[in-house]
Amino acid sequence: MRIDASGMHFKDLNDQIRNCADASIQVENCVGQRYLAAAMGEDKALEIHGTPGNALGAYLDGGCVTVYGNCQEATGNTMNAGTITVHGSCGDATGYAMRGGRIFVQGDAGYRAGIHMKAYEQKVPALVIGGRTGSFLGEYQAGGVIVVLGLGTQDQVPVGPFCGTGMHGGRIYIRCKTPPEGLPAQVAAHTACEEDKAELRPLLEAYCAAFGLDAEALMRDDYCLLTPNTQNPYRQLYTPN
Repeated sequence: MRIDASGMHFKDLNDQIRNCADASIQVENCVGQRYLAAAMGEDKALEIHGTPGNALGAYLDGGCVTVYGNCQEATGNTMNAGTITVHGSCGDATGYAMRGGRIFVQGDAGYRAGIHMKAYEQKVPALVIGGRTGSFLGEYQAGGVIVVLGLGTQDQVPVGPFCGTGMHGGRIYIRCKTPPEGLPAQVAAHTACEEDKAELRPLLEAYCAAFGLDAEALMRDDYCLLTPNTQNPYRQLYTPN
């Protein structure tokens, strides 16, 4: 089914998507409509041309969302499963509290990407950013995997200040030779070894397949791996993953 979203209220657009019996839905001329694909199940594939508004894929429970354009804030908010692929950049709080599934962003992400990301049993969410991220990447991260590739950043560390603030679980891979400066005390950093990169490989292969990149070339690069410091004071305040 093809939907022309020109001038359409976000509620009307969401109603059409939710009530459509087709497994594949294409939305054209999207301009800021919010909550698209909210709680969408595994039987749907949504393709969006334009700029979806806040909370794209909130509580997503499966299926796949592909965006040809940029996204606004809170993409994948509390998503549970499925894949969101963005052929562009995302705003702040991308992957907010996501607890499953994958988000692949070709370009940059704003502040607080991966904030409150968590994992439980077999659900290990993943957020892969192709460009840069703003401040507070992985703030209060409790689980899951964040990858920042920094493509096109000319050897600069591709994350903003205060990376990993309050981190008490999960892992952050940053494609760079040296760790970000000013990491908080609860974060430990080291160069990713081959065992660490084994976890990274399937994510990079899937990401590169989505955007036509060379996974093997990226695997040969250096990555800094951030994990919670074993002495971190936040861990005792949360239920283990």
